[in-house]
Parts: sequence; structure tokens; C-alpha cells
Amino acid sequence: MFQATPKTMFIVPADTFDNVKGDFPIGFKIWRTADIEPFNGILSDVYNEKGEAQPQKEIFSYEGLKLINDWTTTFIDDKQESIATIIGIANDFQNQRTVRIERSHRPWNHQYQWQITKYNLIESSIYLAARLVIEATWENDRDQFLYPQETWKNDNIFKTDCLTFAIFTNKNNVQSKDGTNHWQPFTEEELGITNELSDHFMTDYISGKGRPKAIQGNLFDDSQNENSPLVFSEEAKAVFDAGRELWKYYHKQPDADLNAAYYDIRKYFQGTKLDKKGKEVMNSASEDETYTKLHAALRKAHKLLAKKIVPKVYEHGFLR
Repeated sequence: MFQATPKTMFIVPADTFDNVKGDFPIGFKIWRTADIEPFNGILSDVYNEKGEAQPQKEIFSYEGLKLINDWTTTFIDDKQESIATIIGIANDFQNQRTVRIERSHRPWNHQYQWQITKYNLIESSIYLAARLVIEATWENDRDQFLYPQETWKNDNIFKTDCLTFAIFTNKNNVQSKDGTNHWQPFTEEELGITNELSDHFMTDYISGKGRPKAIQGNLFDDSQNENSPLVFSEEAKAVFDAGRELWKYYHKQPDADLNAAYYDIRKYFQGTKLDKKGKEVMNSASEDETYTKLHAALRKAHKLLAKKIVPKVYEHGFLR
């Protein structure tokens, strides 16, 4: 480890240099090498692509710290039925766009992935939310997600906020074509339908029917044990309310799929096209005005929930 006293530093976007591509910072540092001491961090000046000064940023050393993917090893569950696969990535913001949930069990070219089960659903949801509620930018591209403090275990609302985020994020790519959709967030009664949905795992989990203790013990305190309904914040309830209206509208369609996931609902209304590589991709918008209005309301509520989660990511030590 390099040891010297940092005196000053500034960072700029990498793509301001000729022949450099990518959204990451390039830093310039001045060190006093006569003073030998471990580098723990420095408050860096920041300049944008126009050379304009931006708010300063703390640059930390992560030497000797455990990172978020060390944490995931504490709740890996390969013995119970999988409800989805979570695709992770290395511990920084770089390539953050690849973090997602899939239903398929096919092998992915990613080092960090695991099966989500009823025993690690909350931790997996926390991982996903912590990784995604903060936008990746050139400034934070190299920031590292850390092994959290123990405080998250006593924060029940944080847990259910993250679960809500995971259910309704557009990075939840569970699809009915890949098998049973275990992420149905509403009951037949809530949707006003008479036909039985293909699965009730998520609504049972939320209501307390058959929700197990987690691998690390009871995830909730005595007021919210495994047999009682989960308690949600007002922001999370708003997401469920907006989502319910969208799901109800979808299930009014004559060819609605009782196994449809959120991804399927979006695909149904937005349709698909072939990109330049010949790959089928979802259109970004729909011609159905009612869907567009309902989906916009859901995305707005979800964005407000994400904003609420952000300070908790720092409070519980996932980021510095």
C-alpha cells in the first residue's frame, strides 16, 4: 500500500481526454512523500466536462474493508426452491446496469449470482435496492458498496421498503415464459378477477402465511414475526396502490395471462422490436393511453420510494 500524505486532489470526467471513452473519473493528486502514513481518504475537488467546479467529493481507501459481495455469502441458499435468480456484479457502480432479477436458472457469465428463496428474499431485496436506488454517474463509478453494519436487522420498514422496490423495479425481469411467476403481488380479490392466479407465494409471504425465519434468524421483531402481515411505509403502500391499478387494468384484457409478471405486463402494452443486432427489445412507450397513465403513476411512486431508501443505504453502511 502506497504511504504518503495526500495534500490536494481533483477529479474530472475521463471522456474529457482525447481517445478516452467511459463514464469514470480521472484523478490528479499531490502527495507529500516525506510524511509516511496510510492513506485513509481525502476531500477532492471536482470539475465537470466544462471545467466548472462541482461540490467536493470524499475519496476513501477501502483497504482492509469487507465489501457487499462478502455479505451475500452469509445468506446464500442452495437447498430451497428458487423463486428467481439475482444477477449481481462486482462491488462498485461500474456496470451497475447489469444488476437485475431473472427467473431463468441458465448459467450467466457473472461471478456474483445466487438463487432467491423464501429464506433470503429480504436480504436479496436489500442487496438489489442498495445497488440500484442511487444512479451510477462518472463521479461515483469507482465507489465501492460495503458489507453493511448490523443496524439494518432492526429496521423493519427498511426491509419492506426494499422488498417493495424489488417487486416493482423495472430490473425485475421475471417472465411467465420461464416458468411459474412467484412475484404476483396481488390476490384475485384485489384484482377483481374470478380465475385463480398461477401462484400465491408473494401474497402469502406478505400476509404471513408460511413465511419462514430467515437463515440468520427471525428477520423481524416480535411485532412483525413470521406469522403476521408485513408492515409497509406510506411510500411503499403508494407503490402497491399504483401497481394494483395497473395490474387490474391488465387483467381486464381478454387475453390476459394469469401467470403474467410485471415484465410481461409492460411487454404486452409496449410491444417489441428488433434492434440493430437482431435482438428483440421492448419498445419504450405504448399507444394505450390508459396504460401509459397507470404505468407513469407506478414509476413515480417507485421513484419516491427509491429516494426514501437512499439515506438508509448510507445509514446502514452500504456506502460511505
